[in-house]
Amino acid sequence: RALNHARHQVTAKIAFLCILPQYNVSVPTADSETVNYHYGPKDLATILFYILITIILHAVVQEYILDKISKRLHLSKVKHSKFNESGQLVVFHLSSVAWCLYVVATEGYLSNPRSLWEDYPHVYLSFQVKFFYLGQLAYWLHALPELYFQKVRKEEIPRQLQYICLYLLHIAGAYLLNLSRLGLILLLLQYSTEALFHMARLFYFADENNERLFNAWAAVFGVTRLFIFTLAVLTIGFGLARVENQVFDPEKGNFNTLPCRLGMLLLVCVAQAWLMWRFIHSQLRHWREYWKEQSAKRRVSAVPRLPARLLKREPGFHENGVVKTENGTSSRTKKLKSP
Repeated sequence: RALNHARHQVTAKIAFLCILPQYNVSVPTADSETVNYHYGPKDLATILFYILITIILHAVVQEYILDKISKRLHLSKVKHSKFNESGQLVVFHLSSVAWCLYVVATEGYLSNPRSLWEDYPHVYLSFQVKFFYLGQLAYWLHALPELYFQKVRKEEIPRQLQYICLYLLHIAGAYLLNLSRLGLILLLLQYSTEALFHMARLFYFADENNERLFNAWAAVFGVTRLFIFTLAVLTIGFGLARVENQVFDPEKGNFNTLPCRLGMLLLVCVAQAWLMWRFIHSQLRHWREYWKEQSAKRRVSAVPRLPARLLKREPGFHENGVVKTENGTSSRTKKLKSP
């Protein structure tokens, strides 16, 4: 019994380490005390556990939803791969938008924008904020082995690795640099735009004439880039610059110094500029292809239609159905069909 009790305690500790967020701290308040969290190395065990959970959920969505829909659409291999990618990301982005919006609303970040930089560093996080970040990191880390499990084409791997690494860099940066509040708002904006894009792709695969959502996404995309850039400059460039505590102290989680702020702003601005450049490049290519198709259709419609059969008449005159030259001789006779 003692041995079983000891084993039970060991397995319970391991289960709590993997399932629940670690590093909880009781913070006294006016009425009672609240439990907050900060990050540490034990978070890697929790992230690893939720990576496995995410892989299982990914397989469930793929088998019971996406595979059944794609069989009805009869897509090609290229479209089938993109359909699976967009289908998985639509489920993730929509659920993340709902989750993030709930966290932002309950934490009061929307009603008080100054909370994005006031009382920095934001070392202590509520349970839902920390769990959200652990879930986000688990999802984007699980996307790396999924490139192998989903048998993604070699041509698509560099593109998918780019946006996976960008998400991991920004989410981990916001989490480790104690900019979790700003990170939540930026993710809410980014995920909303990406959800619209992948929904547009799914509707396009179902009906290639349906491109209205792409037009809506194109309008929202540029506005989102502007909002993200403005919010980052406002929070990092102006808000944190006015905070009194501007000492580099990693042990206390304070990274509010001029070089750190410049590095953060540079990372956000370069990422947004790169996304905008790719967007403009793809739109110009799409427009060129569209005008080429239109001009080709116009050329085809402008070509006059020839009669089905042309009768080639030889010089001379006709007599009794025989073609004769002007001197009356007939070097070659040709019977004409009656009209």
